[in-house]
Amino acid sequence: MDRREVVDTALGILGRVGLPDLTMRRLGTELGVQQSAIYHHFANKQELLGAVADEILARGPHTDTGDAAGWLDQVRAACHDVRAAVLAFSDGADVVSSMFAFGLGGREAYDRVDKALAGAGLAAETEDVAVRTLLHFVFGHAIAQQTAEQAARVGAIDASSDPDDFAAGLGLVLAGVAAAATA
Repeated sequence: MDRREVVDTALGILGRVGLPDLTMRRLGTELGVQQSAIYHHFANKQELLGAVADEILARGPHTDTGDAAGWLDQVRAACHDVRAAVLAFSDGADVVSSMFAFGLGGREAYDRVDKALAGAGLAAETEDVAVRTLLHFVFGHAIAQQTAEQAARVGAIDASSDPDDFAAGLGLVLAGVAAAATA
């Protein structure tokens, strides 16, 4: 057993049953080892979840908009890619956003959006705020969507009542970033 196998198995559990049931005990059982064996690869569950967050982003789409695309199109593509990656796993948005907030994983999301935003000509401090604001929107929207999907699966809400307004909301946030870039 190596780190890769542990992360792959954790992703499998996450995809099937979600974050609340991704326990070290369950992970050990699925790997056929004592849970203490996992700690040879990861110091604690948070470190494991950081690696899971990184893998979620690595497995997601990586749209190449090309050099001809303007910074707005590059940022839009990066945000859509991050969203698609976190939505690919039950509670993926929760895992990636939490690990990013804790500084334990998910840094690729920041780096992707920051790289795309570099062409906007923002001051460094403003660019950092813009990247974090965009990620808060992407993660928050994805968490809301995944929560609504889970509630619909158990019959708590009508699934058709949740509009998919991600593109429109992202456009509003990007309009604010564009205004700051021209200011």
